[in-house]
Parts: sequence; C-alpha cells; structure tokens
Amino acid sequence: MDNSKPGSARAEGPSVADTLQSDPSIDAPLLENSYAFLGDADIPAERYTSEAFFKQEMQQLWPNAWQWVCREEHLQDQGDNQVYDIGDYSVIVTRVDDNTIKAYLNSCTHRNTRLLGAEGSGYSQGFTCPFHGWSWHLDGSINNIPGRWDFPHVSEESHKLQEVNCEIWGGFVFINIDPDAKPLAQYLDVLPEHFSHFPLERRRIKLHVQKKLPCNWKAAQEAFMEAYHNFETHNSPNGANAQYDIFGDYVSRFIHNIGNYSPQSLSDYPGDKWRDPPLTEQQMLEMLAINDRVLEEGETARSVAAQMTRDNFKAELGVDLSNTSDSLILDSIEYHLFPNMFFFPGILIPMVYRFRPLGNDVDSCIFDLMIMEPLPEGAEHPEPPEPILLEVEQSYTEVEALGWLGAIYDEDTDNLQLQQQGFKTSRKGATLGNYQESRIRRVHLTLEKFLNL
Repeated sequence: MDNSKPGSARAEGPSVADTLQSDPSIDAPLLENSYAFLGDADIPAERYTSEAFFKQEMQQLWPNAWQWVCREEHLQDQGDNQVYDIGDYSVIVTRVDDNTIKAYLNSCTHRNTRLLGAEGSGYSQGFTCPFHGWSWHLDGSINNIPGRWDFPHVSEESHKLQEVNCEIWGGFVFINIDPDAKPLAQYLDVLPEHFSHFPLERRRIKLHVQKKLPCNWKAAQEAFMEAYHNFETHNSPNGANAQYDIFGDYVSRFIHNIGNYSPQSLSDYPGDKWRDPPLTEQQMLEMLAINDRVLEEGETARSVAAQMTRDNFKAELGVDLSNTSDSLILDSIEYHLFPNMFFFPGILIPMVYRFRPLGNDVDSCIFDLMIMEPLPEGAEHPEPPEPILLEVEQSYTEVEALGWLGAIYDEDTDNLQLQQQGFKTSRKGATLGNYQESRIRRVHLTLEKFLNL
C-alpha cells in the first residue's frame, strides 16, 4: 500500500480483517472493507457552539431526516402510543390496529394545542384536545367537534390529524416529518442486507438508560465514532488497529477486535505498558475478566471467551449461538445511521444509541442507551422496561444493571463538558484523522448537504 496517499496509512501489525478472515463462521458483511478519503480540512468549532448553526440544524436537518422513535414492542396493543420530541417538533406514534402503526404531528388541527404532554409512552383510545375538546380516532380521522354547527368550513380531509411518514426496520419505528421524504429503504443503504445476518427484530430491550450530557449532540456522538480514544480514555490497547468503513452518505461502521490486539499497532503511542513485553493469551483472558481458566493447547483467549459466552447464553436464556462467529459474539461492531443513530449487532456488545439536542440548547443533549438482548427462538417480546433517566452530574455506575459498562460510559462521557468548553475557547476548528476519524467527517459532509452549505 502507498502510505503517501492521504487516508491510505494504517496502524502497523495485523489488521482487523486478518483476524476476521481466520474465523470459520464469520458473516459475509463483516468481511466487507469500504473506505474513501474524504478530505482533511478542520471542522469549524462554531458547528458545536453557534446558536445560528444550531438554528439551521433545527430548521433544515431534524424536520427532514429519518429518526427512530421507539421499538415495536413499545406499541404492542391498540392505542399504545409514544411521544417523541426533537427541538420544537413533537410527534405521536401510535398503534392503530394489529397491522398498522401511524405517526402524527402532536398538534390539534383547530388551534394547534399540543394533544399529548411530556415525551414518553402512554395509552389512549383516541386523541382529545385539552383546550376545546376536539377529538380524533386512532387512525387520525375526526371523532367529534363540539359546536360543529359553527364550522361548516371544516371537512374530514382538511382537519384530520396531520400525518407524519412512519416506517419500520429491524423492529425500530422511524419517522420523518418531511412530507416529501424519500423512503426509509433508500436511506438505510447497506443496513437491511447486513442486518439480515444479525436481525435486530429478534432482540429485546433488556435496559434503557437516558442521560443528559453537557455538550452539543454532535460532540457527544462523535465520542463513540472512533476507537482512537481507547488508549488514553479507557487505558486499553483494544482498537488501535480498528477498521473504519463508509458505505455512503448515511451509513458507516467500525469494527475493533476484543481480546486480540497487535503490540505493533501501538508502536507510536507513549509508554511501553502494552508493548514490552506484549500480553500473553493468558493475560488476555484476564483482561476479559476470565481469571480462573487455563488455556489448553490450540486455544486462544478469543476462542475461549466466545465459547463461554455461547454456553452462558444457552444455559441462562435458551439462546443457541452455536453458529455465531467469535467476532459477532465478542467484537465491538458499530454501525452509524445519519444523523444520530448507532446499531451494534454483537452479542456481548449489543447496544443501540441515539443522540439528540435537549430542547433548544446548543450546549446540551440527551443520550439514549439501550442494551438489546437476543430472544430465544419463538419467544414473544416482553413489555420493554421504562427508561432510567440520569442527570448530568449522575454516574452511570448508579445503574446497577449496567455492571462493568457503567464505569466505561463514565469514561466516555466525562470529557465532553471539557470539550464543549474548549470549542468555545479555541481559535481553530477540530482536526480529524484521515482514517480513524473518517466517520465523523462523513457526518459533517452529509450535514452540509442538509443545510445547503
């Protein structure tokens, strides 16, 4: 490879692809490698701090982008609904019948009063305006108009609830406020084909945590788009040789191996903790919190950890992972869907993320974290848990169900307020690595298209 070309340089040592190709059960999508150099100009700091830029996003991005609101299991019964807020916009998603889910603007068609209050889940046999009592059926048609004699100019067509585009993929319910939005399938790019190998509709929400973060929504999600920070933020060697893929304007991915790393890939990192001497396979087992197992001939830390996970899921959940690759079981595999959604198909790292502005504040956002657990064959989706809300000053470790991940998420988010403050101080923009931070650049290039920049 000619490392003199921008974006062509890679970490030394074996690559993620080398590890994946040695896995006999590897899924074909994980063997795809898709990267293109997208430029190296700084990202202006004002994109994270400017009220004017934030206003542009509110006017031109969020009303025109597909966003997931909830899971289908949030809407199991007729009349179940979910209110979703983004800036000044509010949308109601509801189950109309066994086969139909619809979405409406959360606004009365008489004098525009909000129909349902705070964001979250609820139930209603229809919708009634709390101001004058106009009401609608679940399908959006008018139910009753008090004093109908005074509204000869109102028709069923003109004053039904204002419908919003609503589609489903992978068990997630998506909305797009733009009446002329292109279909979700065109937006998803490679996701339907890739996730046909690891279907998200056969996952259940084990845990849902929401946390307020003291930074711009883009800064928050960008902290999760690269593994370059792992060495310093997490004191971990994993991810130095991560693979980054960009599949189009809307979809990107990274893959980094867990329980397997190359000391050569850390050759230009400070110190020698992870390089001299390199970790043995037995030490890698200890890194994976498997301290009471001695490797036998021919075994590796990855193969042992993967098999123990298969055995545990079979015993505890009745889920058969016998044909699941070591990579899908162990590795951090993260897909991003523009503007703010992350989907992890893995077993030990099975998260879904969403980052969005908190109200109309350029300096804060809300981070939704779901742990998605595989369902046994034939099992029905249980009722999803209510989200646990954490304030800015609270620690993820307060959520006992997160276990060891709580401290990791604290590490991931503890730098964000410092970064937001730094954006406001700096005389220059953010400089991105050509490869390791290419997914961040892809987001900004697509954002520019939405904002006509």
